Amino acid sequence: MRRISSLAALASAAVLTLAACGSNDVGAKAPSAPAGVTVQAGSATSVHVMWDQATGQDGISGYEVYRGKTKVKDVPAGKNMIDITGLKPSTAYTFTVRTRDAEGALSPHSGEKPVTTPAAVAEDKEAPATPTELAGRSDGARAARLSWHQAAGDEGITSYDIYQGGSKIHSVGADATTARITRLRPGTHYSFTVTARDAADNTSPASRAVEVTTPRGPGDDPDTAPIDFRAATHTADGAYYADLSWLAPKTGTEVPSYQIYLDGKFATTLVWGGDVPRGRATYSVYVSKKAGETYRVKIRAKLPDGNWGRFSAERTVVTGDGKP
Repeated sequence: MRRISSLAALASAAVLTLAACGSNDVGAKAPSAPAGVTVQAGSATSVHVMWDQATGQDGISGYEVYRGKTKVKDVPAGKNMIDITGLKPSTAYTFTVRTRDAEGALSPHSGEKPVTTPAAVAEDKEAPATPTELAGRSDGARAARLSWHQAAGDEGITSYDIYQGGSKIHSVGADATTARITRLRPGTHYSFTVTARDAADNTSPASRAVEVTTPRGPGDDPDTAPIDFRAATHTADGAYYADLSWLAPKTGTEVPSYQIYLDGKFATTLVWGGDVPRGRATYSVYVSKKAGETYRVKIRAKLPDGNWGRFSAERTVVTGDGKP
């Protein structure tokens, strides 16, 4: 009888566990809600939502962005901003963000952030003027401060978008002329530009670029190369492949993308299509159809600030001695 009671108790516990998981209720082990959430109207039909990336929390798989009570976007763990489009002009909205872990548990909602889209501008196809006098300086080892002059002669500007290289990394309101850029790396060179955007979603040409180099301090420059990189070979369908494995560099967040080089030349970019592997990652890349050939292979990771990290140690592989 004790065995039957024990099994019944286990079954009841399993049912309760499944019910709790299915409800997405916030439990004791749920991740923390994102901090630093901001919402900025980008045009009459879009807003830019941004938040502080989760740190010190293992197993974060992504974020969910809500408009009111409706989830509108899923965002991977490596990003901390998103543009929400398809909104109505002259309309008030509230947005929140939740953190999601690898088990599907969700954090509480962040605090609600209100925003009102500007009025639509009929038949406006003219881009705003370019922001001028962009200047920048480092603000410690992991941040930069930018300033610029507002675009002249255009009353319809709703926001300024900031780019690092070719990637948009921040948006601020039409009355702003400064921005602080965070999540940078020590001892790293950056190039920033700014564009103006109006209510009709027209974007100005980019400002001139400003160069900023963050300082390097003792212990402030962790190695960005993939760890314990290994390489072997296998054959399949008449061809030889290099079998690669490694551990991600310790960047403070997941690394979703890598570049692979053969004999010192770029071969391909690996972007994980689903969840980023935990622990040791593996990937096979085509190298040749001929036996007895030697190849040198190395990889590097795309870092949270958008730059590419240091290369791994270079490994040598040799295709098989016989026909594949």
